Amino acid sequence: MKGVKNMNWINSIKEYRPYNNQERKDKGVILKCLDMFDDVLTRDNEVAHITSSGFVVNKARDKVLMIYHNIFDSWSWTGGHADGESDLLQVAIKEANEETGIKKINPISQDIISLDIFPVLAHIKNGNYVSSHLHLSVAYLIEADENEELIIKADENSDVKWIAIDEVERYSNEPHMIGVYKKIISKIEKQSL
Repeated sequence: MKGVKNMNWINSIKEYRPYNNQERKDKGVILKCLDMFDDVLTRDNEVAHITSSGFVVNKARDKVLMIYHNIFDSWSWTGGHADGESDLLQVAIKEANEETGIKKINPISQDIISLDIFPVLAHIKNGNYVSSHLHLSVAYLIEADENEELIIKADENSDVKWIAIDEVERYSNEPHMIGVYKKIISKIEKQSL
């Protein structure tokens, strides 16, 4: 990838150890996109671009902070576009703060918790048509204080709340995302994160 000063984010993807076949295949495609495109950190790439999400849990690891996402019409994790920023963990933290209002956010690890590719169907955002494209998703496990006041970011979500970790599946109506959440929850349980 030409013209990128900070290559740490690329190395973190290259060094990531896939958890399952889905991650193995998605990692391969993400790395191909990094080789093919110079602009995957920005939305200038209308085919595929990097996003960063946070799977935000409480200290006891029994709740997940989720937003009701307006475009996807579903409960979802926090996250957003890298928009040129190469510190993807900071993108995940910034997005969690902006979308929920929480201030006390700490990464549980500097390591990626999940690599995924998500198809995004064409939609209207802020009055503009957005063509179908791929989100090359890099996600992190983040801890937040469940007693902090939550704020709705009306242009992106219509609700924010802590959901019992064993009930996440009931809240999401996106089958592909339920698989991702189950995968992360399994990692948390196996690694005692």
